[in-house]
Order: sequence, then structure tokens, then C-alpha cells
Amino acid sequence: MSVRVAVIGSGGIARDHVRSLAGLSAVEVAYVVGSDLNRAASVAALAPGAQASTDLDRVLADPSITAVNVVGATPDHAPVTIAAGRAGKHVHVEKPAALSVADFDAMVAATEGNGTSLMVGQTVRFQPSITSIGASVAQGAIGDPRLIHLSWYTGHVWPGGWRGWQHDKERSGGHPVHNGTHALDLVTWLIDRKPIRVFARSFPTFAAGMPVHDSFHLTVRFEDGSLALIELAYALPQSGKMVRRIVVSGTQGTLAHDTGDDPGLMSDTTNAPPSSIEDAMTHQMRHWIGTLDGSQTPLVQNWQVRAALATAVAAQQSLDTGRAVAIGGQQ
Repeated sequence: MSVRVAVIGSGGIARDHVRSLAGLSAVEVAYVVGSDLNRAASVAALAPGAQASTDLDRVLADPSITAVNVVGATPDHAPVTIAAGRAGKHVHVEKPAALSVADFDAMVAATEGNGTSLMVGQTVRFQPSITSIGASVAQGAIGDPRLIHLSWYTGHVWPGGWRGWQHDKERSGGHPVHNGTHALDLVTWLIDRKPIRVFARSFPTFAAGMPVHDSFHLTVRFEDGSLALIELAYALPQSGKMVRRIVVSGTQGTLAHDTGDDPGLMSDTTNAPPSSIEDAMTHQMRHWIGTLDGSQTPLVQNWQVRAALATAVAAQQSLDTGRAVAIGGQQ
């Protein structure tokens, strides 16, 4: 019996989600919902039999829909997730889950508090290299993790270019929330403790005229004194390019991975993703569906998502004030 899923959102990331879901034998993508019917139809065409719609209420009222995948713009995540939870649907939502901790709490209350489930799509956890590091840390290979140093460079241009909605802090939460969530969730997951303080600074490196700086440094302190040092830059000249190095040091050893060591062709003109991140979205979607039928234990815990979101919000406050910020919204 297939799980019937409605995908809410019809932007670029929706295509990745629909392709991955359509490739799973246990899933039927029943609807793609968007504000523009033609665009929704273009995305729906990626999944045989999927219908395009602009009527969210009608789709949520369909009793055959078991689960909803929310992949629209960040301001829509909370209201759509809450509506889906109240309609009795399981929900998967793209990162960042929300623009505030209060919104995220309301999303959890409307889903898990209503007898369904909520999984946030922290795709980085499902990249093969990161999955391997996470498993090794969980098995105690390095003892207690005490320091993470993450350097992450990419080349990226928003779909809207200079007019991309991601540049508007009111809509995206700012860069630490919109894309920093990837890194902050990763370090919170690996250290597995609550972050308590963050200091952030930003600067232009490649595109000095952009309204949002393209490079960032974040220093995160956790409740036990462990640290994460995060260097993020959207400064590589080639769109889609990625170079990442992660070092995780613990009381009994160190783990490290560098995308430059991946096998395969690597050059300035090649734009293929590193093999160490291959098929992460498919792994993520398969895992989500597995949590619904009980065959998999949820990898993404919402307390970690909440902590990473609170850190991202505090990081933006640090950028705005130039000071280290105590992380609020913790429980």
C-alpha cells in the first residue's frame, strides 16, 4: 500500500523532492500545490499521476492523503504545517523549519501534539559522508566530541538573482537562518548538546555589492563547554560548486572529511556534486517514509532542530549587534 503524499510548494527545491518521492515504490505523489497553477503542473509532471492544484484546503481535506511535504518559501512553513497537522496529516518540512522558535513550537504542537509526526528536512545528515561521521560519533569512536571545525564554500546565485527573496531578512530570517541552518543543525547533531552562546561576523568576499554578505564566521559554545567553529562562504565564482571540510575532535580521537578527497573528476569547470553528498535527498525521503510506517527510527530529533533554529536566530542578532548573543528559546 503506497503512502499518498501532497507536496506543498512549486519552486526549484520542490522538483528535487518530487523526483525523489516519485522514485520510491512505497510512495504516490498525489498532488503538487502552488500559488501558480502552471508552475505547479510543471512540477507535478515529474510524478506520474500527480495533480496540480492551487487549493490547499481541498487537498488537506482529502482523506486519502496520509502525509504532506512542505517545501515552499520559509514564511509559509509554519501556517501550512499547522494547517496540515490539524487536518491529521504527517508533515515533512524543508529547512529552515520556521523563522522563529515560537513558530516551530506551534508546528510541533499542531502535529506531534495532535497525534501525527513532524520531520524537518535536514538534508546534510543524509549525505553519505556525514551519515558515516554521525554513525562513528554515536558509536563512541572519538569519545565525547569537544570541537568541530567546519569550513564550507559554495558558489551560488539565488534563482531571483539580486532580487531573490532570500536577501530579505523579514522573509528568510537572514543568512544564518536560511542557509546557516544546515551547518548549525550538523554541529548540534554531532555534539548532541544544547548550544548556549553564539558569535557571528560577516564580510563580502566575492560579491561586495550584494545586500547580504556572502561569507560568515560563527562560533558556537555548547552547554558542556564544547565548541563549533563554522566558516561559511557563498564566494566561489562557479554556481553550484562546493568545497567542504569537517573535523570533529573528541576526547579519544578525531574524524575528518574533505570533499577534495572524493574520487572522480574534480576541476574548475566540472560542476558535478561530490560523491560524498550523492543522493542525499532520496535517502532523506526514504527515511521519512520509513518513519511513517515504523520501519525506521527518526534520525532528526526536533529538540535538535529547535536548538539549531534558536542558534541561527541568535546568530543573526549577533550580526546585527556585533556582539556575542546568549541563545534564547531553549527548554
